[in-house]
Amino acid sequence: MDLEEYDCIYRNPKEPVEARVEDLKSRMTLEEKVGQITQIERRIATAEPAVITKYFIGSMLSATGSGPSPDASSCEWADMVNQFQKAALETRLGIPLLYGIDAIHGNGSIKGATIFPHNVGLGATRDADLAQRIGVATAFEVRASGIHCTFAPCVAVCKDPRWGRCYESFSEDTEIVRNMTSIVTGLQGRPPPGHQKGYPFVAGIHNVAACAKHFVGDGGTEGGKNEGNTSLSYDDLERIHMAPYLDCIDMGASMIMASYSSWNGEKLHSNHFLLTEVLKDKLGFKGIVISDWRGLDRLSESCGHYRDCILSAINSGIDMVMVPYRYEEFIDHLLSLVKSGKVSMARIDDAVERILRVKFVAGLFEHPYSDKSLLELVGCKRHRDLAREAVRKSLVLLKNGKNPEKPFLPLERKPKKILVAGKHANSLGYQCGAWTGKWQGLNDTENGRFPIGTTILEAIEEAVLGKDTDTEVIYEEGPSKRTLERDDISLAIVAVGEEPYAESFGDKQTLELPSSIIRMIISVAERFPTLMILISGRALVLDQEILDKIEALIAAWWPGTEGGGIADLVFGDYEFEGRLPITWLRSVEQIPIIKKAEGESCDDALFPLGSGLTKARSNESVQSNNNHHLPLNI
Repeated sequence: MDLEEYDCIYRNPKEPVEARVEDLKSRMTLEEKVGQITQIERRIATAEPAVITKYFIGSMLSATGSGPSPDASSCEWADMVNQFQKAALETRLGIPLLYGIDAIHGNGSIKGATIFPHNVGLGATRDADLAQRIGVATAFEVRASGIHCTFAPCVAVCKDPRWGRCYESFSEDTEIVRNMTSIVTGLQGRPPPGHQKGYPFVAGIHNVAACAKHFVGDGGTEGGKNEGNTSLSYDDLERIHMAPYLDCIDMGASMIMASYSSWNGEKLHSNHFLLTEVLKDKLGFKGIVISDWRGLDRLSESCGHYRDCILSAINSGIDMVMVPYRYEEFIDHLLSLVKSGKVSMARIDDAVERILRVKFVAGLFEHPYSDKSLLELVGCKRHRDLAREAVRKSLVLLKNGKNPEKPFLPLERKPKKILVAGKHANSLGYQCGAWTGKWQGLNDTENGRFPIGTTILEAIEEAVLGKDTDTEVIYEEGPSKRTLERDDISLAIVAVGEEPYAESFGDKQTLELPSSIIRMIISVAERFPTLMILISGRALVLDQEILDKIEALIAAWWPGTEGGGIADLVFGDYEFEGRLPITWLRSVEQIPIIKKAEGESCDDALFPLGSGLTKARSNESVQSNNNHHLPLNI
């Protein structure tokens, strides 16, 4: 490198950020600017180490699970990112990489990380402070792995449980989603008084840049189709789906990701009105507008050739493009488009300014490498205790005793024998859900390999098996006829639900449990008093016979690694607090959910929005807590 440390303004941390941005931008060639716009996947640089220096790559990401090895530690991840960073710093101007990952419920790609409940579970807590604390813990664990940015939070308002990303939404109610955007201040830190609205903010090297997604309306598509079309007036789009982004922008969100979906037939990745006229100009967002994974490829139906997709997306306001593999073609086409005048230098400079702004704000020029002192925090007791608290607060008790005067929960700790059934009772993979270990989550053969935590079965055993008890816990995934005929079993706990899924793989037109699971639950509940724990990413259609036969029902969502939080409530150490963040319908025929007003629930729902019982009395509902209503000033 031929530049002394403070020979130029951009290298001086005492200079204002905007002065540093302008100075560095003025020194960059077109090729260097296009390199900053390009985000590639880790596999590219691993296979071709010279790619970073050859193309001046400005950003990289790891797809979920894409790391040094399947079981790599945070230390190994940090070493990997540091090697990529070293290459970036060896380029002419020494511009550091911004490295991103989908840490959407904890740093789920990395073995040993703390995995928190998915957003739908956090929405059931209504606890903005809890969300903020989870953001803090997640930031520590992400930065320990050398990574600077998480593609979170998702602030979609889910209006259809058939949507395959329903669990990534905090709620169907806009105000609940807005309340939970406090996670941004946990991830990034809280901006000081007087912070410029719309300007990105990252408090320090132990924080990460947050990315609010997916702008905008992805939770309101017709039929709940992922990457579908949201048909709404602008006023309704603004009121229902855009409002949470205002809160994220006010909190200094560094990035906003465009949605795969369309608004009134026009793809968001090529929507100049929403990305530039509204998000950048009207709302004053000064951070990075980033594409989704291969988002430009999704434009081929409307744009045709990939070159035209690039032209449309960049001119519409996309600043950073998650290529992630097609980088050479992308760079060649974008350079050609600029040289031909079809993409202006002003548009390129706007994108580069936003990218550099975030890098300066995040302190990457002063602290480009990982802080190994953070490694001791990965999966530490404090973080796991926080995750266990989140599980406790997220569980929603929907039924407690066939007789309202005789609650079934809490359970006594010394029953003679407990039958535990269901695949979900003994599977950390199924318990954590998608975006854990792999994009689609971990299947039945992988579930014991990756996450480190406590299953529901282990938590039950820990709660009841002590020195002074002769309780026996019997676990059978599908209880045998012989077990069902026993007369010495006091009660049963059945944990069932959905297998992990992500994005379009989770789109479903019917939301019933498999018939084999229904038969198993009924066969158990006919023989023993039964608690059913439902592990899912959304509200499922429940067979009436099941509801009639079971004694108690808990909606546990995808709770993450800390199954102990479930045992804490089942055995009465804590009260149930969770309230439904979504309307629990009787059947999919009730979709769309008809309400008198936003925030109210469907009149004929099985369990209305906000439902939730305490353990004290089966007919006592949890009272409203932690809701706030922020002014909407668009």
